[in-house]
Amino acid sequence: MTGWEAERIDLKGMTLPELERFLSRWGKERYRARQLFRWIYQRFAGDFDGMTDLSKEFRGLLTGSCRISGPAAERVEVSVDGTEKYLFRLEDGEAVESVLIPDDGRRTLCISSQVGCALGCGFCATGAMGFRRDMTSAEIVHQACFAAKRLEGRGERLSNVVFMGMGEPLQNVPEVSRAIEILLSQYGFGLSGKRVTVSTAGIVPEMLRMAERYPVSFAVSVNAPRDELRSHLMPINRKYPLRDLVAAMKRVPLRSGRKVTAEYVLLSGVNDAPEDARALALLFRGSRIKVNLIPFNPHDGGRYAAPGRETADRFREILVGAGIQAITRERRGEDIRAACGQLRGSVHKYGNRTGGSGGVAAGGGAPHSRT
Repeated sequence: MTGWEAERIDLKGMTLPELERFLSRWGKERYRARQLFRWIYQRFAGDFDGMTDLSKEFRGLLTGSCRISGPAAERVEVSVDGTEKYLFRLEDGEAVESVLIPDDGRRTLCISSQVGCALGCGFCATGAMGFRRDMTSAEIVHQACFAAKRLEGRGERLSNVVFMGMGEPLQNVPEVSRAIEILLSQYGFGLSGKRVTVSTAGIVPEMLRMAERYPVSFAVSVNAPRDELRSHLMPINRKYPLRDLVAAMKRVPLRSGRKVTAEYVLLSGVNDAPEDARALALLFRGSRIKVNLIPFNPHDGGRYAAPGRETADRFREILVGAGIQAITRERRGEDIRAACGQLRGSVHKYGNRTGGSGGVAAGGGAPHSRT
């Protein structure tokens, strides 16, 4: 990107009110912002030339002062099961990955919100790479633009977006919030709240604030029924222990009969014993919390292993027998390292680049399950 391009104001990632305020400085009516929104998020425009319902003069003004960013998809990989993984090279040379999962009539996109992650969960490839920086709302929402445009070319539509890719969404609240507003806007992607899910390792105050502000769904990475074990697996537990986390999950306002999802990565010999299942059932007893069981997916440097099918099934049966809704997530995109917990991206910038392995960070992943 040239210096002149960098100086132009990026309209992608602005919320509709922000875009209205921006255009008002030029004396433009509010409906102009709605027109631009539709062009960017429903027609996936990359420039202003084709916006034929805007005057030539207005298009010229926009071209001279503004831009619509679109980080390149440097790599697209397609799994044998139809899962797609995209690696986006950002303008500063960093890279992130997102994953598109086809499942019956749904097309679900797992998107990233940070380059890397600061939480250091021991079973997650993203955590192993460390934290690089927060992503901007433009970078976050562009992942949805790219996937939706690609689907449109096949006569399909993006139906669900889950913040389950690289990073902890609730450590990047301002930019994630802007992206959520665009996803929910009728002039943006027009998704309903139940089709947008925010996955978190358990940043309790931010989860409750976001739950009050937006009608989205929440998935919480729990992964252990006891504080000592969870603190070992997830250092964030030392700040927000299980008692506080589960209490917050029970306080999330639930709309239209929805439930909060507890995500539980099954690690062989670590957290998959029958007593672990019984303790987990006790934690969630009497609440509107459902459990997604995720057998561990291996990644470079990972020191854990997945339990066998029999062990995973026994764990789920104990939960179900205790009255807890529980499903076991099937692996999707494993052959292209797009399964849950494998997302890593390419951690080196231009000039010193290595290939990345990809997939969805722990707590997220392909929402394709078996009961």
